[in-house]
Formats: sequence, structure tokens, C-alpha cells
Amino acid sequence: MHSPEDMPSFPRATMDGYAVNAKDTFGASETIPSFLSVIGEVRMGEVPEVEIRRGEAVKISTGGMLPSGANGVVMIEYTHTVDSDTIEIIRPISPYENVIRPGEDIKKGKRIIKKGDILRPQDVAVLSGVGISEIEVYRRPKISIISTGDELISPKQQIVPGKIRDINGYTLQGLCIQERAIPNYLGICKDNPEELKNMIERGLESSDSVWISGGSSIGVRDITLKVIRSFKDTEILTHGISISPGKPTILAKIGGIPVFGLPGHPASSMMVAEIFLRPLLRKLRGVKDIRDTKKQRIRAQLSRNIESSSGRDDFIRVHLRREGDRWIADPIFGKSAFISTLIYADGYVCIPKNREGAYEGEEVEVFLF
Repeated sequence: MHSPEDMPSFPRATMDGYAVNAKDTFGASETIPSFLSVIGEVRMGEVPEVEIRRGEAVKISTGGMLPSGANGVVMIEYTHTVDSDTIEIIRPISPYENVIRPGEDIKKGKRIIKKGDILRPQDVAVLSGVGISEIEVYRRPKISIISTGDELISPKQQIVPGKIRDINGYTLQGLCIQERAIPNYLGICKDNPEELKNMIERGLESSDSVWISGGSSIGVRDITLKVIRSFKDTEILTHGISISPGKPTILAKIGGIPVFGLPGHPASSMMVAEIFLRPLLRKLRGVKDIRDTKKQRIRAQLSRNIESSSGRDDFIRVHLRREGDRWIADPIFGKSAFISTLIYADGYVCIPKNREGAYEGEEVEVFLF
């Protein structure tokens, strides 16, 4: 999008003082001041009716329009009032000092925002300043989220033996909010294929993507893949990814709508969300940098060896601490069901599939959460 006009559209004062012809101030000093006749005042928001000639000055406030004949503003602190019609100037100015000329800030035709940019408050300010009050933007994507499992209960419920509170449903909602998407939490679904299919249908009718937490593996109670396959226009892209944690992830499309089956373990679900779902949300929002290459990263030294199996990408959560002028990354090990591996982690390290680990003291790139 390009500016339809110059900003500012007229010469404006950037200081309170007097609009003058700069030549009338040349050589001015405290011992030999320049004397000018005051012929009026510029009122804010109005076009000056006076025209300045040599030897004349007009009082002006910050933001006021320069009168014709003026090419500079002497700051009020460098003037003294001699009488009601005369001032003395004790400091010279150069032409257009304390003045913003037309188009000096933004020229007509200058590109001010690009497709795919995320609107910031300062972008809205510029658009307003050049008279653009409406623009076309990408609609915020709506994401339906389903948590599955007979063992799940709401976080509001009292825990009882054999039950666990739903964690992933709320983690995924938080990711949506963080990425400016609209979460549509459909609730907890028991391990019932018919019930899950009905919930997925509701999500497909109202959302841009459907995320299903739990039931994505190959156990007896893992029904997610079976239910997704039951839709007529289903395309299974993959079931199982060479990453850890998160191997049993399902990537599919139903009627062209992305559908994800995520592991039930919280750490696995969160890493899959970070690797796949965050870029999806950015794509749906029209963001150019869907992999978030500007995401904050730091270099750190590993505090211990990390073992890794070749043939898969391992994502290891780490805690960061400072030692002198360097960062130290402490790997956080634990089962993918451990919630503590999430709250103590500051970021993660990727061990690529062509390596069999990383060594103590090795410098690695840490992707910050």
C-alpha cells in the first residue's frame, strides 16, 4: 500500500517560536542581536493570512503552518521581546531549521505497508496520518479444538483416581490467542467414535482447521485416525512423523480443511504445536514469514551430552542460565507426559536426524518459547 499524499501536506513548525526568513537571523548573537517586527500570529489549524517579508516575523506554535515567505522557525528561548511589535533574536538559524517540509516525513507514492505485514500501532498511526481509514486484512482464523480420552475431566472438577485434567485443550487455546487466532474449544470427547465424528463435523462447519488432542497413536483406544478416515473427502497426508517427541502425529485434510491429530502427552503435543501448528496459524493469517525466522534465538553452550537417535529430528527442551558472558543450556529430560518439562523450559534445541546427539560444551542454537 502506497501513500496517496505527502505527509505533512504543508510546511509545519516543529518548535514554538517565530517564523522568519532565515537570512534575517544570520550573524545574530547575544551581543549583536537581530531585530524583527512581529506582524501577527499563526493560529493552530488555520492557514496563515499574512505573508512574511524581510525583517518581519510571525509568532507560531509547534505544528502550525508556516506563512508564505518564511523558511525557518527561531525557537522561543532564543528570542527576547523588546516591545509589543518587536523581538530580538540572539541565535541564527539555517534555512528550514525547526521546520518539516511537505513530504519530508512521507512522500506521496511511498510504500508504507506490504502485504503480509502484521499491523502494529505505529502502522495504524501512519495509515491514519495519510488519510487511509480502511484497509483489507486477513480474517483471524478460527480453530476448533477437541480433547479426547475417557480419563479427561475439566480443570474445574475435583480430581479423582483414574482421571486427569485436560491440559492440551487449554495449551492449544493459548497458542491460538498468542498467534491472534480465535480458539473454538469444543470440549472433551470420550473415546467414542460416533461422538468424535460429530464433534469434528461441528468443527469443520465453523472453523478453518480442526485440532484433535489424544488418540493419535495405534493403541486399542486410539480412534482418531479411524474417525478421520470415515469422512468421504478425507486425505491422509501422514500418520507418524520422524520427530521426537510427537511421532504419532496425524496430518490430514477433510474437504480441504487441515485436520491435525496430536499426541495426548502434553510435552509431545506442545512441541508438535510449536513445529506445525504455529506456522499453520501464521499462514492462515497471511503472514509471509510462516516459520517465524525472526523468532528470538540465542546461542548457548550445552551443559551435558545429549543422546539422539539418527533418522529423526529430536527436539530437546532446555533451561537457560547465565555464566559470565555466555548462556548455558541445561537439557531437561523427562517423559513426554511430564508437565514439568514444559514449565521449566525456556526454549528448545533441535538435534537433526543426521546426527546422533550433541556434546557437552558444544554451542547450539536455542529457539526461545
